[in-house]
Amino acid sequence: MPDVFVNYRTGDEESAATMIARELARRFGDERIFFASNSIEPGSRFPVELVRAVEECEALLAVVGPRWAEVRGTDGRPALKAEQDWTRREIQTALDRGILVIPVLVGKATRIDRAVLPDDLLELADCQYRRFDHRNAESDLTALGDTLARLLPELRAVDRDARAVRERSEAKSREKPARDTGHTRMRTRDVEQHVRGGIGTLNGDLSGTFVNEPQGPVNTGRGHQYNAPHFEDDNTGVQFTAGDNSGTVHQRFERERRQSDDGR
Repeated sequence: MPDVFVNYRTGDEESAATMIARELARRFGDERIFFASNSIEPGSRFPVELVRAVEECEALLAVVGPRWAEVRGTDGRPALKAEQDWTRREIQTALDRGILVIPVLVGKATRIDRAVLPDDLLELADCQYRRFDHRNAESDLTALGDTLARLLPELRAVDRDARAVRERSEAKSREKPARDTGHTRMRTRDVEQHVRGGIGTLNGDLSGTFVNEPQGPVNTGRGHQYNAPHFEDDNTGVQFTAGDNSGTVHQRFERERRQSDDGR
């Protein structure tokens, strides 16, 4: 049997009730939502089906629009006043059995007036309600579905929207390591290319600018400089450039030492 019974009055916001039932059926499954025009099979005895569905559901949504209390029966009196009115009987049965009843106020309906309710429905005016407006249909339907999923564990377990969110989150978690691996490989390749020759910015954990085989003073802007050793020949020694961008200093170890020795 269904978990949610969608109660409405013919002549008052049937379209809203239909939208609510369709969205809940999409999210939780057709078998979980009872909507008379869809859930009762041809040839079935609708009084029996209606009573049984109300008695076995976990929650009843009473869809109440601006004309809910004004629609009149065949006798010209407000349908709500008739004891055999099915909209009234469904709500009354749910209230009597302690079933969760959530009024859904549609459009210009701002509250349920206790003055128009028969005595056996007075409790309906005290039930906390949700709102539905055709102009905000998507967000209102989502909020209603979220409420039901939170209150009814049976629906939470089959919530297709929640499952889709989890699947997207898991997919992103799987993609992240792959992206990180790709970035690491790119950084390694970039560094290898810089080492082979040229000038460029180091990637990875290093920072600054890499200079391969400098031929003179080099100042590349902000940040430390990392210059590759330049080997000239055995008599020349090693030349490298060091500095912090406040100036550039060239050092030739072997040549300067030999010149110093000759001067003694």
